[in-house]
Amino acid sequence: MEAIRFGTDGWRAIIAEDFTFTNVERVAFAIGLYIKETYVNVSGGETLPVLLGYDTRFLADQFALRAARVLMAMGLTVKLANRDIPTPCIAWATQHEPTGGALQFTASHNPPEYCGVKYIPPYAGPATNDITAKITENLKHVPAAGPELEPYGYADSHGSLSHLQPPTFDASEPYMVALSRLVDLERLKKSGLKVAFDALYSTSRGYMDAMLERAGLEYQGLHMQRDPLFGGGMPEPKPEYLKDLSALVQSEKFNLGIATDGDADRFAVVDDRGVFFTPNQLLCLLTRHLYKNHGMTGAVVRNLTTTHMLDHVAAKYGLELIETPVGFKYIGEKMRSVDVLIGGEESGGVSIKGHIPEKDGILANLLVIEMLAMEGKPLCEIWADLEAEVGVKFYQRRGDLHLTKQTQKILLEHLARHPFESLGGRPLARVSKLDGLKLYYDEDNWLLIRPSGTEPVIRVSGEGTSEPLIDSLMLDFKRQIDEILMGATV
Repeated sequence: MEAIRFGTDGWRAIIAEDFTFTNVERVAFAIGLYIKETYVNVSGGETLPVLLGYDTRFLADQFALRAARVLMAMGLTVKLANRDIPTPCIAWATQHEPTGGALQFTASHNPPEYCGVKYIPPYAGPATNDITAKITENLKHVPAAGPELEPYGYADSHGSLSHLQPPTFDASEPYMVALSRLVDLERLKKSGLKVAFDALYSTSRGYMDAMLERAGLEYQGLHMQRDPLFGGGMPEPKPEYLKDLSALVQSEKFNLGIATDGDADRFAVVDDRGVFFTPNQLLCLLTRHLYKNHGMTGAVVRNLTTTHMLDHVAAKYGLELIETPVGFKYIGEKMRSVDVLIGGEESGGVSIKGHIPEKDGILANLLVIEMLAMEGKPLCEIWADLEAEVGVKFYQRRGDLHLTKQTQKILLEHLARHPFESLGGRPLARVSKLDGLKLYYDEDNWLLIRPSGTEPVIRVSGEGTSEPLIDSLMLDFKRQIDEILMGATV
């Protein structure tokens, strides 16, 4: 059980090391117990159907099939995706018709040797901590392997489950119809925009390009085939993996380049010059677009690593700003309880009012294209307009402290007893312990110290209103950390 831990977005591990068929069966059984306990159709005496999906990774489809057979052996009704499916699509499908939720086999943007699984409840957003805690507790009740437990799938090598063939489902059409209601496709058809799309060998192929076709846009696709090795790179839409997209945009004079990550819940954009726009920038731009061009209002939700420029954008339009811990499950939770206009995070996840409380890279890309169509300007000019309207610029920094587990433990224990008191030569305005330690030089200049949940690394991110200031804060932070570590080893 120690090998199975649910993090901010499900359980992920290296294939054949911890992510094995045996552990997949155990996780499926634990989730099945939760579903049977929670989503029983009392009127009919049957559990609601459970959806199973997978991304383009090695063996992801076979892991999903094995999990489906375990759930079927437990007496649950299941439906298996007819092909690899975007996470936002299967999430949307959980609430389109009554279900007991979904199991999605994906490691998102992780390296190709990883696979993962997450349970998506029927509210169509990430499972909250109370749900994953119950699933983790259920792992203690998974029966041991043995022929006497064949009904639960633990003797699959004996052929006990091989005859169980789940029916398939295809949610692509109703999902894309739902997207069409959120984006003005007619406006896109009249725009004359040319778009380059890099699928990065992901689940978005056949979805993102299909929406571009419905919008009548001229487009060209890249990396549109399934490749479990992701072309030797990563299914992560960062500049270093989008060089082909940037080059294509410049050489063929496209107005925009778009991409998604491995399971299409994150997005990325390069402008007509091939310049990468950060998720922080795009989240601010989309907030402005929804308010200005759609006349929409509501709260703006971001996690504590996301730019404070969004606070200024929200304030300009009189919108409430809500900060959450890291993990879209916290943003999704707010979207289910508060009137939220847009929720997003600096890692590239976004969703909006009227959609599911789960990040959707396909929708986010469409909204950026729509913004260009409505503004009639290149992306860089729209960004310049926003900076002028807000009247402040922000600069981000990020780094990692690579420490041994013992050294990390010593540092975190020291900071718990003696938090930072000053930064950049003056007392801190305040310290937040919402998630890690967020050190406020003032409300717009800050550093965040947060340990990784998967490796002995402490993430350090920061933001400032000038490059010299944020650089000086990062240097002073490193100086104080070095002093703490040197003192601990003396």
